[in-house]
Formats: sequence, structure tokens, C-alpha cells
Amino acid sequence: MNTYRLSFKSPAEILKYIKDNQVQYIDFNFTDLRGKWQHTTQHASTFDKSMIESGIFFDGSSIAGWRAINESDMRLKPDISRVTYDPFAAQKTIKVFCDVYEPTSGKPYNRDPRSVAKAAQNYMKSSGLADTAYFGPEIEFFVFDDIKVNIEMNHVGYHFDSEEGPYNAGKDYPTGNMGHRPDVKGGYFPESPVDSLSDIRAEMLTVLESMGVAVEKHHHEVAPSQCELGIVFSDLLDSADNVQLYKHAVHNVANSYGKSATFMPKPVFGDNGSGMHTHQSLWKGGKPVFAGEKYAGLSDNALYYIGGVMKHARALNAFTNPSTNSYKRLIPGFEAPVLLAYSSNNRSAACRIPYVDSPKGKRIEVRFPDPTANPYFSFAAMLMAGLDGIENKILPGDAMDKDLYEIPKEEKEKIPHVCSSLRQALMALEEDHKFLIKNDVFTEDLIKAYIALKMQDVERYESMTHPIEFRMYYSC
Repeated sequence: MNTYRLSFKSPAEILKYIKDNQVQYIDFNFTDLRGKWQHTTQHASTFDKSMIESGIFFDGSSIAGWRAINESDMRLKPDISRVTYDPFAAQKTIKVFCDVYEPTSGKPYNRDPRSVAKAAQNYMKSSGLADTAYFGPEIEFFVFDDIKVNIEMNHVGYHFDSEEGPYNAGKDYPTGNMGHRPDVKGGYFPESPVDSLSDIRAEMLTVLESMGVAVEKHHHEVAPSQCELGIVFSDLLDSADNVQLYKHAVHNVANSYGKSATFMPKPVFGDNGSGMHTHQSLWKGGKPVFAGEKYAGLSDNALYYIGGVMKHARALNAFTNPSTNSYKRLIPGFEAPVLLAYSSNNRSAACRIPYVDSPKGKRIEVRFPDPTANPYFSFAAMLMAGLDGIENKILPGDAMDKDLYEIPKEEKEKIPHVCSSLRQALMALEEDHKFLIKNDVFTEDLIKAYIALKMQDVERYESMTHPIEFRMYYSC
């Protein structure tokens, strides 16, 4: 079995591959409005040239935020240039990334995240500013041994457990408590046995590579039970596809070990949360657009790109930080980039310019996104904000090279900051989205549908009585 990335140029080519390799099932994968991967599976005997070219129909009304019941038929068309084996399937199965189309017009569905990502790339090319946008996400996650959640009228709470958790220092285990575990904020790069998750991360990385994603490394992150796998940057669409494969591999490898992985930004109170720092660069004609003679070796267009991201950051939060839990990470004191400033090497800034040895590596790192983001929307929105900055020559102001966590309160209050809640981010998106709807990359219809869907999360969250309220107010 060839376990690396598969790409086919014609229906005849993939059909021959399926026959020669005795593939039994073809998984049609697509992404919903929230960013969650969905799938439906076809038996190989039904997968023919007509299905490849025309796709299959499915019920769009059953996907949150999509079609009404009276206009539910949607078309799912496989993109045979992006195919991989499913290493978790008991039967020999290949997974095909799909795009969603309107059945009557034959055009890409304007609420399909993958189609939005393609439209953003096309807009960039038509602008003449660049022909390739590279994105490199750094995706963090937690691995727990057990998770219980109770949402009842008279019982609200959660309980997670991890043998690495410092809260288990005094726990009795059948084989004894070995006592090797990271402290709070003490998990960055420890050797085993303090790092107990090295083997599971290595398997996640091996599986991810087997699914066609170029990989680099793995390591323990700052919080106990927190991990990161390193994958190689690629163009916008390819990187967004890779994020979906990354999550699929992490969730399923953890499950096979009898553990549970989560991409929640802040599952643990009092310790670091999980981010998705996103490296970005533009290229044109084989040359790096961001390399130049200005601050930190950047070009004017790189500074303008940063200016666009900073100007629209609060609207971007609706896509880059799309959960109510996101804003429990975006608070001072836990390495979260709250202040909208840029700096060379300063990890407390929302936008960092990493040190590189060559102009070809010149890039920016936007640090406020987190892994609950729909990668297609998040990457496309940041690209559109950056391009708007270049088109309108938006300067980002002076760089901030000092530790932004330590500056005086009076100075800190003068620096713009990210949103402090999902409601605030959705309101910012409602007020500031003209940069997104250029050439119908995002549409008004999509923006309204997305805000309405995410407001459901806001309303559920705001109306639920929280356990801490009993502690603060029960005896008042």
C-alpha cells in the first residue's frame, strides 16, 4: 500500500489505481461551516467516471448553517488531486477531499469553506500582488486519559484526568505513582519520563506522514498534557487540507491508545492554552514578496500586510478564534498574544517576525489564532486582510520590541487589543467585512449565516449558569 500523498490527473488514472490496489471504499470528505470534517462513503463498485465528474447529491439542510429544508439538495464533487489512504479504516479505504456545488447553477457553494479558500487564492493572483500564499500553522492540543461532562438542570460540570497532571501528585495508582510529571507551565521540552507522551506523538506524526502530509518534528508543549506536531508549510489550500488531516490523525491515534485529544484553546484553568500560530508569506514569480530592507528585513508590502492584519484583527477573531472558549486563552499571563503589536522575535506580540537565515524564509507569524478555527476561513480571511493592507498601503505603526507583558498599564492601554469575547468578535465582523467580500471571496450571505450560527454558541454559553457563580453569589 502506498501510504504517501496521492494525486490523480484524470478519472481513468484514479480508477486504475483503485482497481490495481483493490481499494474497497472511497470516503468523500468535506468541511462544514464550523470547520468540522464530515464524510460519506461510496463502495468502489459505484465510483466511476460519471461520479468523479458530476459528484454525488447529499442533504445540505442537515449540515449546520447551510441549506433550508426546502432547498436541501447539494452536490459533493471529489477533488482527485488530493487523495489519501485512511489508516484507521478496517477495510481498504481512500479519502478524497471534496468541494460543495450548487446543483442548479453548477457553481461552487458560497458557504463551502474549501471553495472560499480557493476563491481567496484566485483573488490574490488576479490582484497581481502575488501568485502564491504560503501558510504554516503550529497546532497545539491536549491529550487526556479521561473526560466527563455533565450538563443537567441541577448538575453542571466537567472532569478531566491525565497522569501527567500536577493535580495527580498524590494519587494512588495500581502500579504506584512514579512522581515524574511537569509542573504548571513546566512542560516545554522535558525529557522522559517527565514527558510521558513522546511515543503517542511519534505515532501521530508517523500516521500523519502516511496520509501525505510533510512532517518535521513533535514535542511537548508548555502545559502538562499539551503537545504539538510540526508540519511543513504549504500553499493556503494545501495547508488548510493538512490541518484537517492533522486533526483526524491526532483524534484517532489518541483514541487507539485509549486516550482523548482535544483542540479546545483553554481546557485547563490556570495553565497555558492551545494556539494555532500561523506563519504566512507571499511569493511572486519565484521570489519572496516579504523580503526587503525595512524593519527586520521586511519589504514595504510585508509591513502593509501586517498593517492589514492588525487593522482587521478584531473582525478576523470571528474566524481565527471562533469559540467562546477561545477568549479564555486570550487573556494576559499565559503567553497569549492579546495586544495588537508586531515585533521581531518577541513572542508577546500578536504578530512576530521570526529570525531567518535567508530572504526566502522571510515571513510573518500571526499568533492569536487557535485550533478551533475553520482553517479554510481562517487562512482565507487573514490573506484578504493582508492583501487589503497592501492595496491600501496600511502601515502597522512602530514595532514593539519590549516585553509587552511588562510595560506600564498606561502604555498598555494605548495599544489596540484583540476581542475579549466571541460576541464582541462577531459584532466586529458584522461591522468590518468589506475587505472579505471583494470579488465574492466571502459573500454577505456567508457572513450573515456564519454570524447567526456562531451566535447560537454565544447564547448557549451566556445563558448557562456557571459553577463559579454559585461560589460567588449563592450566599449573597
